[in-house]
Amino acid sequence: MKIINKLALILIIFSALSCRAQQTFPLLTSVDNIPNDSHLKDTNNELQPFVGTYLATYNGNQITLFISKENDKLFDFGNKQIYIDVLSIRYTVKNSLGTSLQDTQNKVFQSDLLHTIYSSWVTENGSKVTLNYAGTNCSVGWGKILLKKVNTTQLSWEYRPNDITTTSKSCPDNLDTTIYLPETKDLIFTKQ
Repeated sequence: MKIINKLALILIIFSALSCRAQQTFPLLTSVDNIPNDSHLKDTNNELQPFVGTYLATYNGNQITLFISKENDKLFDFGNKQIYIDVLSIRYTVKNSLGTSLQDTQNKVFQSDLLHTIYSSWVTENGSKVTLNYAGTNCSVGWGKILLKKVNTTQLSWEYRPNDITTTSKSCPDNLDTTIYLPETKDLIFTKQ
């Protein structure tokens, strides 16, 4: 009986030492101010007003945004890993004939983050959100997207690409490096 009690005690101690306490903070907390393996939670529902399907037309192309909320998305900041509630945008871009130019709606994203759009910050009143776009092939077009609530059914879009060119040395010629997302400011998307 003593061996079973000692074994049970050892297992309890081992379990207690191996568990890491994960701390939860409000979504608007700076990543710099929290410990590794923390959670930034959308406790005040700042993200929810942006969730939905939105449609706009730009330069003859129809752009559909599929905005969803993902809870506890793991991000690696190099010196720490943080779980964050984020907005995720998938999209389709079709030309005037209805031909699909780019479609990430059902894409399974890999660790390279190609084509991903995730929120990085939302204002306290939930009226604006900043998102990071990883870009297309060879990271062409990576940059920031700003969404602002115009009203309950409309969003204003601004896309600021940081890198829109490439060379054959940095990217194979056979890859499509066209940026299909609208590179503009104040484009209105309407909720469907």
